[in-house]
Amino acid sequence: MRNLRAAYGETLVRLMERDERIVVLDADLCRSTMTVLAEQRFPGRFIEMGIAEQNMMATAAGLALEGKVPFVNSFAVFACGRAYDQVRQSIAFAELGVTIVGSSAGLSDFGDGATHQSVEDISLMAGLPNMTVISPSDALDLEQVLPLIVDHGRPVYLRLTRSECPTIHQRFPRLDLKGVRRLRDGADVVIFATGVMVAKALEAAETLGQQGAGVRVVDVSTIKPLAVEAVQAEASGMLGVVTAEEHSVIGGLGAAITRALRGSALPIEYVGINDLFGISGESHAELLEYYGLTSAALVRAVERVRCAATPARKAA
Repeated sequence: MRNLRAAYGETLVRLMERDERIVVLDADLCRSTMTVLAEQRFPGRFIEMGIAEQNMMATAAGLALEGKVPFVNSFAVFACGRAYDQVRQSIAFAELGVTIVGSSAGLSDFGDGATHQSVEDISLMAGLPNMTVISPSDALDLEQVLPLIVDHGRPVYLRLTRSECPTIHQRFPRLDLKGVRRLRDGADVVIFATGVMVAKALEAAETLGQQGAGVRVVDVSTIKPLAVEAVQAEASGMLGVVTAEEHSVIGGLGAAITRALRGSALPIEYVGINDLFGISGESHAELLEYYGLTSAALVRAVERVRCAATPARKAA
């Protein structure tokens, strides 16, 4: 188990040691976003903007115009929501190489409730032209993708959970930003998952495998631009599809997968947040259970897909 925020801060410092163009901006949350590590190591390339997310985005745009590589940091709900106009006008429209790091994404800021929980951030950022949207599933994936982002030179939204995640990518090195990788093979149903739900998908596949069902698990860490041909190849020949995300079922991974597979007639089940705001809880795990974001929920979704697909297979 490793914490993505810690892995982000440590990797960012290593990149700053090699690339003097990188500058870090934070909105009064550096000890939570872990950019405090950058502040301690490179105080001259760290800018504390205070609780002024709009100004932070505009400042980052100006730095990018001057040849810098800015990483801007806040809780996901504030980075995407409070500063949306500046992200849209100054960064995305201008196609500037600014990376917006949305920390404590999804329900992972469990104690602070709906005001601090971003259940719609993927849809907000994916709706912006020129924006790349990435949701790593573990610390190793994050460490591999950060150098690629530095060289990308275009707007990026990087979504990070507050919680610790199991390491699942030891044998799956990331060579580009496409971010569609098969983690487990199977011949019945494919689960496309992102972020913390990738580990849940692997758990569900293991459970179903013991029952004789072959479940393929595909990690979709880059939600936009989606590698459409890769998604279509992973779904080809399957009975059906399940999507899994710690995000609203509206406008997130499920919607992107559905667009990619339009015309395929495959049954699709969505495991996500059903058009609801977050709530306060005692733990992240408690909220995932409350909203049905569990391996058990994925098992049920796969079973529904298999049942829906059986009559069609028999008719064929």
